[in-house]
Amino acid sequence: MERILLSALLLSGMMLAVAQVKKEELATKNTLSPGAETSVTVNGKNIWIYYHAPSVRGRHIFGGAGAHQPDGTVWRLGADYATVLHTDADLDLNGLAIPKGDYTLYADLDNGQWKLIVNKTLMAGARHIWGVGVSPDGIREGATTDDPATELGRTSLTMGKPSSPVETLKITLSGAGGAKGKLLVEWENVTASAPFTVK
Repeated sequence: MERILLSALLLSGMMLAVAQVKKEELATKNTLSPGAETSVTVNGKNIWIYYHAPSVRGRHIFGGAGAHQPDGTVWRLGADYATVLHTDADLDLNGLAIPKGDYTLYADLDNGQWKLIVNKTLMAGARHIWGVGVSPDGIREGATTDDPATELGRTSLTMGKPSSPVETLKITLSGAGGAKGKLLVEWENVTASAPFTVK
């Protein structure tokens, strides 16, 4: 009996691990940070990111004293539920090997020299994991963003400034010819990017 129970638990865990994220389950009713998506097809393989896009709304978001998202903190790369990356192919993201599958993305702001965190934790029980802090049902889940045991890895981002302030967070995946592409994050007075290659 114990073996049957153990097998059932292992099987259910494996099913959660291989199940593809359903984007409709990531939607919220938060009109201040609506759901957004970027996708690209490179070498016939689809890659997409689903995130919630907050706006500046007069706040000081990054850098310096009083920032909404201070230097040295971990940001969920959006709002509400953790930002999700799906890839149909193995990727090399600026030196970080990412096997095909689903992941959550965060950014370690590291005093202005951001690092992208690719995390393997997608679910908190039966629902998608909340990005950082306390979820609507009162569960504190932010520890997943800073737990090396749950991370696939981290990679450096190239920092820059947009030509004009970006009011609403924008994440873009684009092709760069052949098997190459680019990830670009733009918000307020910051841009952060990384090249990737489809393997």
